[in-house]
Amino acid sequence: MRIKNYSGFMLITAFGWTSCISPPENFPSVPEIEFSTIEYVPTSGADSLIISVNFKDAEGDLGLSPSDINPPFNPLTYKRDAAGNLITYSKRPAGAPAYNPIDWVIDPIINNTVVKDTIWVEQNENQYNIFVRFYIKRSGRFTEFRWQNPPFFTTFNGRFPRILTTEEGQAVEGNIKYRMLSSGWESIFRNDTIRIDVRVQDRALNRSNEVSSPEVTLRQITRNKP
Repeated sequence: MRIKNYSGFMLITAFGWTSCISPPENFPSVPEIEFSTIEYVPTSGADSLIISVNFKDAEGDLGLSPSDINPPFNPLTYKRDAAGNLITYSKRPAGAPAYNPIDWVIDPIINNTVVKDTIWVEQNENQYNIFVRFYIKRSGRFTEFRWQNPPFFTTFNGRFPRILTTEEGQAVEGNIKYRMLSSGWESIFRNDTIRIDVRVQDRALNRSNEVSSPEVTLRQITRNKP
């Protein structure tokens, strides 16, 4: 991740280069991004699909640390019945989803206590700060490939670390590179034309504009071996 940190009149990059400049006056409070690169890197293990975006933000409150797990960044909300009891799979109401690893968790730790049961939950999107959506082109039209649907029940939304270590507002710009690992890219997408849409979110829950990758195939974006 490469950043420029505008604090007062000093520009500092990750490479340690400094220069006196005027701080930007037109940086947005809501993060602003533009698509930069997309690359596919096959390996002997899990393969990488890597995207990068350029960003600008007036306050620099981008990124989450591992300790950012309390509201509003908590991963889950535990569903409860009218009496306030946790809803278990064995006593699930009509209309509750069948078991899957998105809607149900097994033996969760709640209030520092292990609950030995399968509990109905709701995923909290604000646990993430980068959001990716995949599209496949079929018959000339793009349709969304929804990872959260069966049989995958997963997501490639994720978290990148804090851009700045201080809570003081400082304008920043730079580039975020986001790596997604899977052993199934080629078996799923084969020779399909795909597109990836990306957004980021700051700690004030301001979500950026959405940007799109070019229309590509995995073959077109495969990194050449040295």
